[in-house]
Amino acid sequence: MERRNSTYPWAVVGMLWCISFFNYADRQAIFSVFPLLEKELGLSLVQLGLLGSAFAWVYGLSGFFAGFVVDRISRKKAILGGLYVWSIICMATAFFRGFRALFVLRAAEGLGETIYYPASMSMVSDYHGKKTRSRAIGIHQTSVYAGTIAGGFFAGMIAEAYGWRWSFIVFGGLGVLLGFVLNRFLREPKRGQSESDAVEIQPHSLSLSQFGGLLRRTPTMLCLMGAFMCSNFVAVVLLTWMPKFLYEKFHMGLAVAGLTATIFVQLASVLGSLTGGWLADLLRTRTPRGRILVQAAGVLCGAPFVAWCGMTQSVSSLVAALTLWGFCKGMYDANIFASLFDVVRPEARGTAAGFLNSVGWLGGGGAAPVLIGWIASDRGLSAGITAASVVYLLAAGLLLTAAILFVKRDSDRMQAAVAEGGHA
Repeated sequence: MERRNSTYPWAVVGMLWCISFFNYADRQAIFSVFPLLEKELGLSLVQLGLLGSAFAWVYGLSGFFAGFVVDRISRKKAILGGLYVWSIICMATAFFRGFRALFVLRAAEGLGETIYYPASMSMVSDYHGKKTRSRAIGIHQTSVYAGTIAGGFFAGMIAEAYGWRWSFIVFGGLGVLLGFVLNRFLREPKRGQSESDAVEIQPHSLSLSQFGGLLRRTPTMLCLMGAFMCSNFVAVVLLTWMPKFLYEKFHMGLAVAGLTATIFVQLASVLGSLTGGWLADLLRTRTPRGRILVQAAGVLCGAPFVAWCGMTQSVSSLVAALTLWGFCKGMYDANIFASLFDVVRPEARGTAAGFLNSVGWLGGGGAAPVLIGWIASDRGLSAGITAASVVYLLAAGLLLTAAILFVKRDSDRMQAAVAEGGHA
């Protein structure tokens, strides 16, 4: 076990930050080169949309099974193996022509990336206990925002100078190189080592039926998964439709619209994630409700800013709304997995994180573009974006329900089961 006063647990966060950066940069890169794919390969708008959907569908469908595997193998091998797989697939994208090949590669990249989050969050939870877990995951979460911005910007810049294929070669090649470097430094922790100083935990992986029983007995998990589905719904709505909204309503160019739609949200989310992580760790030392209350505050305060985005009549007002929403979003994001792990035993955390990802992407992210598009076709995009704010209120209701009724009992049960070495 790593010494508790060691700096290595924070070094782990830094190493995983770099991997997560490429996780999001690689998946974002293709959206910046859509105009070039459309022109060179003759792809229709529907086909371009399907390239985005292919990743989301496979990522969501395989999330639960990836988490189930993570609880049974070395997380280090899962993380680095996933990095190699999605990086090689990213590079391979440059050497194929035609829609079918690109569709298959995008789906395969979703399969490669889906194992990363269950494995990395499980690993972080074993290096960081109740006192630092939200801060650690909050810092790690900033890689998502940085990777999204960098993937979009640098992929476009490389493509303009050297062609779209080099964007994938550069990002994929750097990912493979990173994997070789980190293989020497990243170490696998003992499962559950952060939960108890006195008891050496020998966890046994849960079967699917046992995990189902755990899910039924832990209503906090159900509330957290429902809230994540709602939160992901709102995030996908804004990130999917905001560029088109800016292009049509404020007559921005495509490049300016794409940058405006992401950079203010993502940069504000960095600050919100760091703040939310610090505040949640502070409150968690006083009450088991601490992390969920920070999440609830994030979505509750974020709801009016989402509505503001849809109703605004000026660019300056929209930028303010996006920035404030991004900060609130970051406060919620920092505690997605930390709140979950407060009520889930170490041997089930990979499975729980994978299931959470599946629910969020299939139930939230997969439904959002279609539903809001249907609303927008009848009432306009402003009304569709504004309507998404109601979903944030539903997320807040689920989180407050968990905080008031369930989390203390579920957290105490998990801690007692860990101390006894039995199953929760």
